[in-house]
Amino acid sequence: MTDLFQSELDGYLARLTTLLEAHAFADAVPVAEDAMKRFPDSAELLRIYAITLHQLDRRDEALRLLYKAEKLSPDSLEVQCNLASLEVADGRADEAIERMRAALRVSPGHPVILLTLGNALMAAARYGQARDSYAMATYGAPGHPGLRLNVAAAELAIDHAAQAEVHAREALQIAPTMGPAHAMLGHTHRARGQFTEAFQAYLRAEALEPRNGEHPYHAGMMLDELGRLDDAQAAFARSLQLDGNNGAALSQRIFTLRQLCQWSELETLAARLRVAVTDGMPGITPFSFLAEDASAEEQRHCAETFAAAIDAEMAPLRRQLAFTHAMPAANTPIRVGFVSNGFGEHATGLLVVAMIEALAESELELHLYATAPNDGGAIRTRLEAACHVDDVSGLGHGPLAERIRADRIELLVDLTVYSSGSNAKLFALRPAPLQLNWLGYPGTSGAAWMDYLLADAVVAPTSLRSTISEKLLLLPRCFQPNDPTRNIPPAPPREACGLPAQGTVFACFNASYKINPPSFNRFLSILDQTPGSVLWLLSGPENADRRLREHAVQAGIAADRLIFMAKLPHREYLARYAHVDLFLDTLPYNAHTTASDALWAGCPLLTLAGNTFAGRVAASLLQHVGLPELVTEDEDSFVALAVNLGSHHEALQLLRHHLEQQRQRGKLFDMAGYATDFRRAVQAMVARRRIGRPAADINMT
Repeated sequence: MTDLFQSELDGYLARLTTLLEAHAFADAVPVAEDAMKRFPDSAELLRIYAITLHQLDRRDEALRLLYKAEKLSPDSLEVQCNLASLEVADGRADEAIERMRAALRVSPGHPVILLTLGNALMAAARYGQARDSYAMATYGAPGHPGLRLNVAAAELAIDHAAQAEVHAREALQIAPTMGPAHAMLGHTHRARGQFTEAFQAYLRAEALEPRNGEHPYHAGMMLDELGRLDDAQAAFARSLQLDGNNGAALSQRIFTLRQLCQWSELETLAARLRVAVTDGMPGITPFSFLAEDASAEEQRHCAETFAAAIDAEMAPLRRQLAFTHAMPAANTPIRVGFVSNGFGEHATGLLVVAMIEALAESELELHLYATAPNDGGAIRTRLEAACHVDDVSGLGHGPLAERIRADRIELLVDLTVYSSGSNAKLFALRPAPLQLNWLGYPGTSGAAWMDYLLADAVVAPTSLRSTISEKLLLLPRCFQPNDPTRNIPPAPPREACGLPAQGTVFACFNASYKINPPSFNRFLSILDQTPGSVLWLLSGPENADRRLREHAVQAGIAADRLIFMAKLPHREYLARYAHVDLFLDTLPYNAHTTASDALWAGCPLLTLAGNTFAGRVAASLLQHVGLPELVTEDEDSFVALAVNLGSHHEALQLLRHHLEQQRQRGKLFDMAGYATDFRRAVQAMVARRRIGRPAADINMT
């Protein structure tokens, strides 16, 4: 090529490089096409054009151009690295690894090759090897801060948060104003539960990169962990202003506003969220969506979108682990594993402890995998006395999956699913041949890795079958177990609880995010029609109580008719039900554990049956405690019955007497019977597998 032609080619390459650096990819296309007419055999031009097309998501064309460039310049390291990057993007990480290892044999220790190899190894979930590759690259490029962040990311992936922090700080020594380095430092703090330090790191990253919506989102998550919910929702709002397609920020902001009872923007945001779910926006958390006034079909779609993202994220590690599950001999005891962060003074622990105790003498072999540290409470002590509790709070998803697989668990029960402390990524690795969704998340998982959902005919009627992705196992009783050993101490005087000496006491001790405007308006209507009555609520976060009082005043209800109870130890809280005349439930998300508490304490509960699993739990409890007449079908009936009962204390006393009898001999509190049915359910699921049959709906009613 003559100097004149070379100069012209160099000019094209310089223009294209400038456009790519400015992210003007669409503008670069006509320049590249014009250059290709003049220099069709330039490997470097083909390579840069391929990068442009890849950025425009024209991946097939980009790959074709790179293969052509490879033929023209087989020794080009840049072409080989670009090809490997496209292979990784296409899900062909193993091919990229082999390509880069071949390139290393030609150029040992080349930092760009080692970097690209590390990226491919990360994509293949070979995190330890990726860390080593990145670390070797730092020797060839010691002043490159991005390589230090790659090492840190690999260390985090293998649960080495402290070592990851070391490398993040090394990057900051090289580039103190590098936003991603501060964000990585935040990730390392978050992994160790250092939420204040993580928040400060994310805030610094946001200041340095004010156009990056991920930084305020992560800062908001840390503020949420710290209980600073108003600041958290403001951070989520900043994230959404920068990226309106951040489904995680959208759902978290709405959920936080619900917790704060801050309703001014709620209607608009909730409508936006439902459209986002319909459109398949990723990142929307299924648990928070349960509090929305949405259909069961929408909830399933939300869960399926969320599960698909987790499935894709965990697929490389799942392939790496490649679990197989041998079929046990017919006389082998069934090993059942339960995974939860709630094996302590937690709603889950309160519900399951008596059932675990009742199953301890059965032929089932029980294993509890506690993903949260031992809180030293009475529930954990009881569980440890009943069966083996494995503290796995320090294990990542991969090592925990390997432990469960080594324990030869045949049925693994997810007691959390998408609730706080989610173990969905663990279950996506398929550590057990049968996996069950039960109790902690009131809805379908929408996940290919979940075989069964344990429910009953009230929470999962035939009309909702199509909204459930799992095979459905229906118990002949309420799916939610209840501990019949709970002791209720005497209640303190009404005045000591902040209650008036006289008058009907309505209560709703549900979490504040369940108390939406329609539910609260029903409560206010009941107060308005029941003279002298008060509404007793669980105190919410920050200014939630004040906002509810303000809403009441605007509706013509005096602020002092709302009484708030601070969170108490469970026994003391149960004692307060002696002063409650009628518990008023919420919709679309019912009382669950709280409903069990109320009924066990002898307090009548009034519910409004919904059209989703989460909105029918209280109806199931009432059906199985013999009080179906307290399940209403519409708002008018709910309000009218509450007013009627609130004005007739003889009727309320009759209901209390009924509940007292149910405590002694009712089906809802028959834990021996529940354990028998649960054991039969386990045997039915496992029997199908052991005789070579696929999972199928099982109706035990």
